[in-house]
Amino acid sequence: MSNPILATWSTPFELAPFDTISDDDFAPALDEALAAHDAEISAIAADPATPDFVNTVGALEAAGEALDKVLSVFFTLAGADSNPKREALQRDFSPKLSAHFSAITSNKALFQRIDTVWQEHETAGLTDEQQRVLMLTHRSFVRAGAALDGAEAERLTAVKSRLAELGTQFTQNLLADERGWFMDLAEDDLEGLPDFVVASARAAGEEKGAPGPVVTTSRSLITPFLQFSPRRDLREKAWRAWVSRGATGGETDNRAIAAEILALREERAHLLGYDTFAAYKLETEMAQDPARVRQLLMDVWTPARAAAERDAQVLTTMLAEDGVNGPLEPWDWHYYSEKRRKADHDLDETALKPYFQLDNMIAASFDCANRLFGLEFKPLDVALYHPDCRAWEVTRNGKHLAVFIGDYFARGSKRSGAWCSAMRSQAKFPKEQAPVVINVCNFAKGDPALLSFDDARTLFHEFGHALHQMLSDVTYESISGTSVARDFVELPSQLYEHWLTVPDVLETFATHAETGAPMPKDMLDRLLAAETYDMGFQTVEYVASAMVDLEFHDGPAPADPMAKQAEILAGLGMPHAIAMRHATPHFAHVFSGDGYSSGYYSYMWSEVMDADAFAAFEETGNAFDPDKARALETNILSTGGSVEAEDLYTAFRGRLPGVEALLAGRGLIAAE
Repeated sequence: MSNPILATWSTPFELAPFDTISDDDFAPALDEALAAHDAEISAIAADPATPDFVNTVGALEAAGEALDKVLSVFFTLAGADSNPKREALQRDFSPKLSAHFSAITSNKALFQRIDTVWQEHETAGLTDEQQRVLMLTHRSFVRAGAALDGAEAERLTAVKSRLAELGTQFTQNLLADERGWFMDLAEDDLEGLPDFVVASARAAGEEKGAPGPVVTTSRSLITPFLQFSPRRDLREKAWRAWVSRGATGGETDNRAIAAEILALREERAHLLGYDTFAAYKLETEMAQDPARVRQLLMDVWTPARAAAERDAQVLTTMLAEDGVNGPLEPWDWHYYSEKRRKADHDLDETALKPYFQLDNMIAASFDCANRLFGLEFKPLDVALYHPDCRAWEVTRNGKHLAVFIGDYFARGSKRSGAWCSAMRSQAKFPKEQAPVVINVCNFAKGDPALLSFDDARTLFHEFGHALHQMLSDVTYESISGTSVARDFVELPSQLYEHWLTVPDVLETFATHAETGAPMPKDMLDRLLAAETYDMGFQTVEYVASAMVDLEFHDGPAPADPMAKQAEILAGLGMPHAIAMRHATPHFAHVFSGDGYSSGYYSYMWSEVMDADAFAAFEETGNAFDPDKARALETNILSTGGSVEAEDLYTAFRGRLPGVEALLAGRGLIAAE
């Protein structure tokens, strides 16, 4: 009987047949797919024909279809619906995959062919897109160590294999800590909590098999608990659990893993001829070098810290008025900040939340995509990997463009956070294929499911990534969709957040869950006026994390990352009552893989552009200006990584932006 993962998928739009796939299918499917890919690579390397783009680089692009199918299905499940079997498979797969891809980049015959094509690229008559794919392929092989020989090549392979193992272990340790901790709440402990928090706590208790309501480390539950619980002792307990993920001692402790990862990354950089890992990593990004990143972060840090310190003084006064002697602590900030927001802006999260129904916010994100890009969304009845998931066909002018899958609710089998991934990316070679895109979030369940304003912003953010995938229109998969510089990839997602706060979008979709009435105009005005509220806190917790990430990698690897983290924060003058958004033991962006290592700054780098890019729409007087929308799609959303990011942005806006729009947008300086 054929393996359902590797069989031809006769499902609608050739979606993965999740209802026929079992965990036992993955290991044999991976082995078969790896063997098939090995054979394809060997054939390319041994081709007796003179190397050219078609028989070498094009052939590499076409290879690995079976492996892509296996990995897309498996890693979708490993992130969004894990179980012990899948976690064990992931531990087995990580070194196996690392060895496989290291063997490809260290294949001397293959690299010689690629290098030959590269040396002749100026006279080969290649298209611009082929030139780009060739350059990126050659560069990726060199940066992977293809030019190394002997002991250095062998050591680099071993380093990459160990890093793959450690990244998987870091992720699984974090998931275990998040899944394993919860705090029981007695009925008396619920006093002062809004109904939506109580409902979420009861639902979480049911999921954990607890006798009553609980607080978990799910951000969608622990944040509102910290905002509303008058019990300072419980807030402290919850906050300490939140920040100690990955640092609880025992088998799931990530501190030693982080130290080993940093040491191995430094060694990897040195083997490849770079002074630091940050220098190696940033070479291919828009920022290009650590000095430019540090300058951006410090330009933002100084006014952000000043704003946070001013806010801390106000909150400390409120704390004293409640009869608490002593300093404002991190578990106090959310509680007193929420009180202050209600007083200053007359905004009550309990009153706001019924206006942000999940289904309405999904509809709002779709409606904006329709008004900007002409996209239409039709629900699909297809088998997916979890009952919480739902799917839509995406079309434009009757033409199929993509399948979009939304997986919105928190559960113990899902890692924390929110993300977008493509089970299949757009391409025209070696055959036409439309993307299958997934947004994964961790919102609290409810009937109906209600979001915070921040949750709604997260939904729009991830859908911006999805649009980058759906609207991609390139030939080669390796440069499709979000395959762009790390500090450019967040531009479409962060830019799309702006449409959530366009007044007529909220007037249409922010309707009350019980009455159906639109949000009152005065409440809407107060909500928009408060957009920069507490921005000092938010900016400080983010920039602190980005600076720690950068300094970890832009110098000798610290033997004790926690001590180095403390040293960096002290040097910044980190406010006492604010913690890093992601402390080292649970900094999954940086330690689960190389993706955001030396690159957590990229959200802010992209924000410099997104603030300026949305201003282009505002300057027309129409947030849905068709000419600007067309320019955005043509120059950024459809082009993937086919052109350098700096050139793409300049084509859209006519210039590169400064940091001023970001600071003004965050309320950290006055807008001009």
